[in-house]
Amino acid sequence: MDATFEAILRAAFEAGASDIHIKPNAPVVVRIDRELVPIEAPQPTEAWTQAILDSIVPEHARKQLADEREADFAFTHPGVGRFRTNIFYHRGQPALALRLVKKAVRTFADLSLPETVRKVAEAPRGIVVIAGATGSGKSTTLAAIVEHINATARRHIVTLEDPIEFLFDDRQSIIEQREIGIDTANYTSGLRHVLRQDPDVIVIGEMRDAQSAAAAMSAANIGHLVVTTLHTSSAVQSVQRIVEFFPEGERDYARRLFASTLRGVICQRLVNTTSGGILPAVEILLNNAAVAGLIAESKTDKLQGLIELNNADGMQTFDQSLVALVQAGRISREEAVAHAGNPDLLRMGFQGVVLSETHRIMKSR
Repeated sequence: MDATFEAILRAAFEAGASDIHIKPNAPVVVRIDRELVPIEAPQPTEAWTQAILDSIVPEHARKQLADEREADFAFTHPGVGRFRTNIFYHRGQPALALRLVKKAVRTFADLSLPETVRKVAEAPRGIVVIAGATGSGKSTTLAAIVEHINATARRHIVTLEDPIEFLFDDRQSIIEQREIGIDTANYTSGLRHVLRQDPDVIVIGEMRDAQSAAAAMSAANIGHLVVTTLHTSSAVQSVQRIVEFFPEGERDYARRLFASTLRGVICQRLVNTTSGGILPAVEILLNNAAVAGLIAESKTDKLQGLIELNNADGMQTFDQSLVALVQAGRISREEAVAHAGNPDLLRMGFQGVVLSETHRIMKSR
C-alpha cells in the first residue's frame, strides 16, 4: 500500500476521525466530531488517486466501478481498522469517501441508547427498523443489537450487508455474514435463499425497495426476527416509506402485512453533548393494536400522536428524547432546539409552557 495513503489512514484513526475525503487537486479532509478538518498531507493528484483505487478496489467491485462510475466496498488496514469506502467520479476524476468502522462493537450503554432498545432487540420475531439520516449512527446501533443477541441468546443470525462493516465472532449465537457481490450476487438473490439457511435472525443491511421489504415481511410473518436500516428522518416517515416501496395496487396488502409484522422503529439523530462528545437523540415507535390499526388503515399521520402519548410503554418522540437529555444535563437547550421536530414548541416548553402537539391544548405548568 502507498506510504502516503497509509499515513493518511493512520493519522485519521489517531485523530479520532469518522470519515476521510480524498479528491485530486484538493487538500485531504477528515471529519472529527462532525466537523470537516483539513490534514497535513501532500495534495492528491489524479494519477496518485487512481493508483490508490487500483490497489484497494476489490475484484467484485471493479466491474461496477467501470460500468456505473461508482462503487461501495470495505477494506481493512492492519493496525488501523476497517473502512467502508465509496468511490465516485467528480468532474471526470476519481474521488474517495472512506468511513472508519470501529473495531469494537459498542454496547447499548456505550451508545447511551434507551432501555427500550434492549427490549426490542430481545423480541423473538418481527421487523425492527433502525432509521436516520446518513451519519446518524444506524450501523453502530445495528451492530450493538446484533452483538447483544449474539451475547445473550442461542440463535442463528444471518446478515446480508453491502458492504460488511462490523465483524462478529460467534458467542452464544452463530453468525454468518454475507457480503453483496462476494457471498451473494445481490440483495434479491440473498433474501430469496436466506430462509433455506435455518435463520432465527435475519439482518438486512439496508431496506432499499419493494423486494427487500416484501422479503423482510414474509420472514417476520413466519416467525423470524428481521433487523434492518432505512434512510429516513423520523419513525412515521419510516413507516410511510416502506409502504411507498410497493406499487399502488399492492399497498393495501403491504400495509396490512407490515402492520402485523412490525416490532418497532428506532430513529436517531446525533447531537453534541455539553462535554464535547456526541450521542443519539432517539425516537421510538413500538407496535401495538392502536399502531397496527393506523398503519393498516393508512392513517399514518396519526402515529406521531400515539408515540407522544405512550411514554409508559417505551415510546418517545425526538422532542421528548431531547428534553430528557437537557434535563439530564447532557445537552444544552440550544442544541435541543436545533434538532427538534418542532423547535417553537420545545422552546415554549423550556419557558414553562407545555403544548401538546397531539391535542393542541396549551396549559401553564
